[in-house]
Amino acid sequence: MKQTGIKKKSTFNQNLPFLIMCLPVMFYVICFKFLPLFGMVVSFKDYNYIDGIWGSPWVGLKHFEFFFSSNDVYHILGNTVGYFFLFYIVKTICSIAVAFMFYFVASNKALKYYQTVYTLPNFISWVLVAYIAFTLFSSEYGMMNTIIEAFGGEAISWYSEPKYWPVILLFFHVWQAVGMNCIIYYAALMGIDESLIEAAKLDGANLRQIIWHIMIPTITPIISILAILAVGSIMTAGFGLFYQVPMDSAALYPTTDVIDTYIYRTLVSGNMGQTSAVGMFQSLVGGFLLLLVNGIVKKISPDNAVF
Repeated sequence: MKQTGIKKKSTFNQNLPFLIMCLPVMFYVICFKFLPLFGMVVSFKDYNYIDGIWGSPWVGLKHFEFFFSSNDVYHILGNTVGYFFLFYIVKTICSIAVAFMFYFVASNKALKYYQTVYTLPNFISWVLVAYIAFTLFSSEYGMMNTIIEAFGGEAISWYSEPKYWPVILLFFHVWQAVGMNCIIYYAALMGIDESLIEAAKLDGANLRQIIWHIMIPTITPIISILAILAVGSIMTAGFGLFYQVPMDSAALYPTTDVIDTYIYRTLVSGNMGQTSAVGMFQSLVGGFLLLLVNGIVKKISPDNAVF
């Protein structure tokens, strides 16, 4: 018994530096992820600043009924879910392609340069990205209209034409997200046993066959795990992209209005109860789908499940 106690104490002392390193993250998660959960009670109350959260009268499911009976609900949900699948599929394909490119770069200096170039956009604020977009698509001085007019075409009023914005938003999302995502896949590729590739080459396998039969199966568990985690944010399109980049142009709402922007406008209007109700619905759907997809993957391939 004494030896067991000594071993446990020794293990704790060995892991103490790592536990200390985890404290800031634990503090962040507790303060900004768990404590705000108590505020969900606002979803069922007619909140006012005088009475506060606990003193405001109960209204039951009134705010949920208002949201689901509004004319915009299906349009907003359709945009949110549609953009999620569009962004995820294109981003994953591009990230895997870039990861393969990194893997086959022979020069370490070139590899570091490419990694820096691809990951840099991830650290650029959406506000700055919005002004980059404005520089490209401004009606009067935008670069795109300048090029179009140079070839004899007519200038396009980009910020009043909703049909162009799914492609524009997709471009900026992939541009910013691919760099960090490809690093994950590249790390998985670096774990491949080189002897497998050498053996495949000796058996006459070409590059396409090596990629398809050795490299893709290696990163399949990573793809599966990232897909499961991504499903949890299916109702979170990204406020910065959909609010800042289109400059909150009302003319673009048919293709740029998502749950995040809807919540913001509801919050600005002062309706805290409805804002909380939509946010709660957003979180519950994401959590339910995360558990559902993880359960399905666990039955099909337990090794590829998150938990």
